[in-house]
Amino acid sequence: MRTALTIAGSDSGGGAGIQADLKTFSALGVFGMSAIVSVTAQNTLGVRDVADLSPKIIGEQMDAVFQDIPVGAVKIGMVSNSGAIDRIAEKLSFYQPGWIVLDPVMVSKSGYDLLKPEARKTLTDRLLPLASVVTPNLFEASKLVGRRIDSIDSMHEAALEIFQMGPKSVLVKGGHLLKEPVDVFYDGRQFHTFEGRHIDTKNTHGTGCTLSSAIAAYLARGKQLKEAVGLAKDYVQGAIEHSLSLGHGFGPTHHFYRWYPESEVLQK
Repeated sequence: MRTALTIAGSDSGGGAGIQADLKTFSALGVFGMSAIVSVTAQNTLGVRDVADLSPKIIGEQMDAVFQDIPVGAVKIGMVSNSGAIDRIAEKLSFYQPGWIVLDPVMVSKSGYDLLKPEARKTLTDRLLPLASVVTPNLFEASKLVGRRIDSIDSMHEAALEIFQMGPKSVLVKGGHLLKEPVDVFYDGRQFHTFEGRHIDTKNTHGTGCTLSSAIAAYLARGKQLKEAVGLAKDYVQGAIEHSLSLGHGFGPTHHFYRWYPESEVLQK
């Protein structure tokens, strides 16, 4: 059994964060473990409140996993403050897992700051250099490079600049482009583009979490990075196509769409 560890925040609504990561790992045949960084009170309408766990218990969770169970890949999601980031970086530098996927979560879909603005530099300095791949969306890429990123050309430029910050590769996600969504991947040598298509749905809660955890799952299963990114993008595309109209806001994607009878999915 291949394994993966997610280090992120908990989403009480179940569509993003730790919950989305574990669902994704399971859907893709990987045994998932977790180290919870923060507990959020949120649903499809937005984030109501956040309670951060102490760096000590974050580190203890990581120790408990690494000292007992082999970790095939690590996915890092919401890390809200500098203390948490420092402890995570310290533990990852010690255990040195083979693959680290960093999703630089900064703001929720409803506009709540999930990464404290003063902690952005800590994330850049401590976690980016450890990442096998970092997966910013257009907003996050803009924050990392300090200017607006809103076109494929500017995505290429941003990927180069973010690469210079230390990660081994960069995937700039173009899901919010006005035309067809295109993701730009830079592996340190050349660019690759992954094309997608817009789906007429508002139920896209947790797509960034799902993509990064899917990449981690495929890496844990032995895929190489470019192939893992492509497979993960295909999986997320299907999860959005079969997204669930739950709640009164932005509903979740369907992590197990491949395992449900098609007739049941379409009837619900």
